[in-house]
Amino acid sequence: MRVKVIGGGLAGSECSLQLAGRGIGVDLYEQRPTCASPAHKTADLAELVCSNSLKSTKEDSAAGLLKTELALYGSKLLEIAYRTRVAAGGALAVDRARFSEEVTRAIETDPLIKVHRQEVGELPEGPAVIAAGPLCSDTLFSALGARIGAGRLSFFDAAAPIVDAQTIDMDRAFLASRYRADGLGDYLNCPLERTGYEALVAELVSAKRVLARDFETKDLFQACQPVEEVARTGLMSLAFGALKPVGLIDPHTGRRPFAVVQLRAENASLSSYNMVGFQTNLTFSEQARVFRMIPGLEHAEFFRYGVMHRNSFVDSPHVLDPSFAIPGTAVFLAGQITGTEGYVEAIASGLFAALNVYARIKGYPRPELPPTTAFGSLVAYATDPLTTDYQPMHVNFGIFPPLGEHIRSKADRRAAHAARGRADAERFAASRPDLFCEDMR
Repeated sequence: MRVKVIGGGLAGSECSLQLAGRGIGVDLYEQRPTCASPAHKTADLAELVCSNSLKSTKEDSAAGLLKTELALYGSKLLEIAYRTRVAAGGALAVDRARFSEEVTRAIETDPLIKVHRQEVGELPEGPAVIAAGPLCSDTLFSALGARIGAGRLSFFDAAAPIVDAQTIDMDRAFLASRYRADGLGDYLNCPLERTGYEALVAELVSAKRVLARDFETKDLFQACQPVEEVARTGLMSLAFGALKPVGLIDPHTGRRPFAVVQLRAENASLSSYNMVGFQTNLTFSEQARVFRMIPGLEHAEFFRYGVMHRNSFVDSPHVLDPSFAIPGTAVFLAGQITGTEGYVEAIASGLFAALNVYARIKGYPRPELPPTTAFGSLVAYATDPLTTDYQPMHVNFGIFPPLGEHIRSKADRRAAHAARGRADAERFAASRPDLFCEDMR
């Protein structure tokens, strides 16, 4: 028996490799390059279209706990992410090109996976996984909407510009990570004094946008708000957000700047940098004009300007079952089309889909992730029929079940959540040798 996987992004790639690792043949369908995407730049599988950061690796963070779980469950893409890692302080960031190239190579050389470069416009017969992503084609999304009987929901997502490292003025910028006193670090920092900061905010607010209308909060996923929309919420919003200077000392002045624009390396060769927190809807010419107001970027050249694109997802709590399957079918959904938002969350979703498909094929009990774990809590949230006004969600401790005791300290609460989640994930993996065994390649 072969399984159809629709979509060659993070979720579809992880799902395909997991199924093949369990001896299941896979037909992986990816519409690129036959059908272009407004956000993708290459035809590689698992291309990262926004940031190159997979978030924190700290064990007491929800993002770090999710990585611990994925490592425990044998995630293939997480392994590749660590192999292609670039310096990013306490975060896992990857060399964008190397990461997708390695994923593509792993899939194209797997004898059990056949890649089909074509668009799929109809719902497949099961067993199948739809991991078409937030940029799912209109035809497939329409077919999906007709099948589940629910209206589609859409929001706009944004990506930040990428700067040519050779055009950054290192006499103005400085290398540092927050709270490091040794003068070393993984981020380039462009310091702003108050007058420069206020001028930047004013230009962000008044600059010409690609989509001219004012966005309503419901249209925009909170974690990917365009920088100009954040600026509209108040003069100091960015200074207390993406541009906060906390923990940074400008070596050129010996003091903390009023605000700081941080840039994170895009690749191991340090030839390009991503403007952290600068997702944007500004026109390309306005991006060049406004962002060159930032000290150190006066002569910046951009390998990629920031862009906005449509993201679509289904009302998962009301149209999918707890395995993310369309009720009454063997068709599963995975990735951001379910509203589970984030790179690592997409990888986890692909792994979860593979476990569910494999269990169904083999006649095993459906895997039920403990809700106290990082991804288990997200699955519980995304499939809870009591959820109203469903919106995309990252893994975070706010959706975890309460701890059994009151802990006053926020840091201690996070540590307790992480310890409980890690222990429950270990117990879950140990209890399902039918899903996780040593001879799985």
